[in-house]
Amino acid sequence: MAESAVSFLVEKLAMFVEKEVKLLKEVRGKIEFTRDEFESMKAFLKSAESLQEDDPELKVWVKQVREVSHDTEDILDEFMLNLAGDDGHGFMRYFHKIKSSTHNLKARHHISSRIDDIKSRVESIAERHQRYNFTEPSASASTRGTSWYDLREDALLVEEGDLVGIDEPREEIIKWLVDGEPGLKVLSISGMGGLGKTTLAKRVYDNQQVKAYFQNHAWSNVSQSYEIEDILRDMIVQLHGEIEQPVPQGIESTDRIKLSQIVKGFLQQKRYVIVLDDVWNSNALESIKYAMPNSSFCSRILITTRMADVATGSFNQSTVYNLKYLSPEESWVLFCKKAFHGDSCPPYLEHLSRQILKKCEGLPLAIVAIGGLLFAKDVQEWEMISRSLAAELESNDKMQNFRKILSLSYNDLRCNLKSCFLYLGVFPEDRVIESMRLIRLWIAEGFVKEREPMTREEVGQRYLKELINRSMVQIAETTLDGQIRSCRVHDLMRESIISKSRDINFVSFASEQKVELHEKVRRLSIQYTCNNALKHLNLPSLRSLLIFDSATSSSSDEQFVPSGCQLLRVLDLGGSSLHKFPQEIPVLFHLKYLSLRRTEVRIIPRSIGKLQNLETLDLKHTLVSELPVEITKLKKLQYLSLYSYADLTPSRPFCSITGFPAPQGIGALASLHKLCYVKAGGDRSKNTMQELGELCRLRRLGVTDLKTDDAKELCHSIEKMTDLRSLNVTTESEFEFIDLDFLSSPFPLLRTLYIKGCLKKLPYWLPLMNNLAKVHLKWSRLKSSPLIALQNLPNLMELDLSNAFDVEKLVFGERGFPKLKKLFLTNLENLRLVSMDGEAMPCLQTLIISKCRQLEWQSLLVVTRGLTLLKYLRFREMSEEFALAFYPYGSNRMREGILQEYYEELMGRNPEVYFGWWEQDQWVRYDLSLDCYNAIKRRVMNRVEVLPEVLQ
Repeated sequence: MAESAVSFLVEKLAMFVEKEVKLLKEVRGKIEFTRDEFESMKAFLKSAESLQEDDPELKVWVKQVREVSHDTEDILDEFMLNLAGDDGHGFMRYFHKIKSSTHNLKARHHISSRIDDIKSRVESIAERHQRYNFTEPSASASTRGTSWYDLREDALLVEEGDLVGIDEPREEIIKWLVDGEPGLKVLSISGMGGLGKTTLAKRVYDNQQVKAYFQNHAWSNVSQSYEIEDILRDMIVQLHGEIEQPVPQGIESTDRIKLSQIVKGFLQQKRYVIVLDDVWNSNALESIKYAMPNSSFCSRILITTRMADVATGSFNQSTVYNLKYLSPEESWVLFCKKAFHGDSCPPYLEHLSRQILKKCEGLPLAIVAIGGLLFAKDVQEWEMISRSLAAELESNDKMQNFRKILSLSYNDLRCNLKSCFLYLGVFPEDRVIESMRLIRLWIAEGFVKEREPMTREEVGQRYLKELINRSMVQIAETTLDGQIRSCRVHDLMRESIISKSRDINFVSFASEQKVELHEKVRRLSIQYTCNNALKHLNLPSLRSLLIFDSATSSSSDEQFVPSGCQLLRVLDLGGSSLHKFPQEIPVLFHLKYLSLRRTEVRIIPRSIGKLQNLETLDLKHTLVSELPVEITKLKKLQYLSLYSYADLTPSRPFCSITGFPAPQGIGALASLHKLCYVKAGGDRSKNTMQELGELCRLRRLGVTDLKTDDAKELCHSIEKMTDLRSLNVTTESEFEFIDLDFLSSPFPLLRTLYIKGCLKKLPYWLPLMNNLAKVHLKWSRLKSSPLIALQNLPNLMELDLSNAFDVEKLVFGERGFPKLKKLFLTNLENLRLVSMDGEAMPCLQTLIISKCRQLEWQSLLVVTRGLTLLKYLRFREMSEEFALAFYPYGSNRMREGILQEYYEELMGRNPEVYFGWWEQDQWVRYDLSLDCYNAIKRRVMNRVEVLPEVLQ
């Protein structure tokens, strides 16, 4: 993508001229000239890239701009690499200084020669721009280049017999439109391009019940290049034509205010329905809203949009219908209609059909386009399309409309968001993408810049939310407080990304594919690497290398970093079969992101200190147990993760996490935002806790093996971390007491707090922290329940109390825990009763209780009956009698009278209920099926003492 490449380069050239004072005078002038030329091109490129598909000459010009910008970036990075070096010590430092001065002079003369070539190419490209008279297109011209209106007309003309899965949403929307509630209300049909929003809206609009209910009707196509005056004029023509009245004279020259008054006057005292199709921003709706009278006549506005914020934020009284993808059954019916013209699928094509249909993921337009493409083709053509769907999307004329509909959302993005979106093609098909990993990759690539007062991480989160808002990326999982934990891309959208990504020298493939890799490749993604898959590659321009799901290998000489890739910025080998830290890594001067997560690497060499630009080091779930002191040289390091988790079992109930001993001088890493997990134990424990105080920019801190004597120093250090969002503290053992009351004031921004270890009392500051969303208190062994202290935390959504206190009765106070969604109660050995005073935990959805073997099921049943949103109940290592009380089978006399009523009320909401016991070194789960009921009864019968009523 030329626009993004040029924007990135212009910033880099500006910084280069500003900071690289040692440039020869004539080189500085050439670079400044080049920067200015690229700056001039940048303004034209945004519109040019959306029009290049229809203009071959323009397409060639854009490609040349992109290539020269990449080559310029290579020259700058190579120059900086040549100037970088380790000065050494003593005599060697003096010798190196003499040697490097000669070397640097040669480097400056070399860059001068290469910049001459770049300057000549840039001048030639600028001259070609004038020769072919490329004029800067307007935004409306850019939109018209997509033939959008033709595509919308196609959607309106779909035959009724060709529609699938539309009946249920149509009836639901019609019911909403004619519900008789007074006032002007708005319904938005929201979803990804190609879901059939326009088709659905048209079927609703044409419905006879809708036509009869409303006195006046109008349909307006808004689109990206709307003009409010044109929309209002068209609305006036439709409204007057519907009742066969003449259109007011002179409306072609009437301004917006007068047109709005005409519409409002016409609709006053009328019941009307207005459809606004394909709305891209709230400004259009706000302008049209002023022409819509808000009377008591039950009028309605129906909009279709890809933009979630437009759907939810434009009117006070608005409802959103999120259009769903077709089910597998509906998808199959629609596919057969298009690929076989309504006939059944021949058996010899069924497997291929299912493969192709899986990529469509229920997107109607994709199914229609690909089904039509496959009609009347032979088996070989079906196989070819199945293997190379991305190429078909790019080159086949029959896929043009579908490709343009997908491209509309892409073309509407800002250039940095385009880069972020294209980068999603790095990840393999069907891959769920961890959001923070994605954002840190974006940061390392240079797509995300810090924007005061937000950090780059926060800007990246905003970018991801915007892509989701535009229905270009799907949410896979969110946290309890609505933060995006992971996301994914629709497979067909991903195929479209890959076809576009070729233009930015990006290649993604599985190792079994035969792919020719050009030396200009800048980003490379490989799935399933095998021994020496990269050994003979020469990719000098490569900036990013990501490997996914590497096959297991015992080879010691396997090479994961291609030779000659000294300009790499991103190296993600997570999950590969790597056993040894690659010796090529320390020479990667420009490296910003390094992930060895889930590899077999054991030792990080001292040469890691050479990576002066490294910002992210991810060693989570490796075999590394310590870091060399040279890690403290990495002054730009922001994210350092070195820890692993182990499953908690009955034989290992306390600590499930291992960290690393902090090297001396860790306080020098002043740029750190995340540090997880530092071991506090050892001879240097006090010094380590003191040094943490120098890390004032930390936002997430994890400390393990904390001793009683270290708590005071840790508290004093934490007080200096004013940006802290997450704190995880674990003691050395379950018997170690810590006092966290040394903090003089609570953290204003803290959202997550995990404390594992004995507490003499609950920290005084904990109930004062209004931003807390998660609190885990484990092995605290408090003498009294902390519920009263915690129940008024206004934003608490998850609470985990494991061996946290010793009481027989747990009381949830009235209106306590107003936002709590998830509650864990574990290892509360003496807990017998739970009760609730009035209404509490109104938002609770998940309740997990483990090893509370004295707990009486009757009291829990009374409490859960009042939790109307409860969806998930899980019990572990509870008594069998407790479990059997929740089963509906047999003539069980355990529940009688009011308890039976409570049970039926709870089960009527159909929550998921599971029980689990540790059996033969694994957890075995039981659901509410009859087989599981009988299995639990057998467990009871194997015991010596059995309550008679249990087995009735």
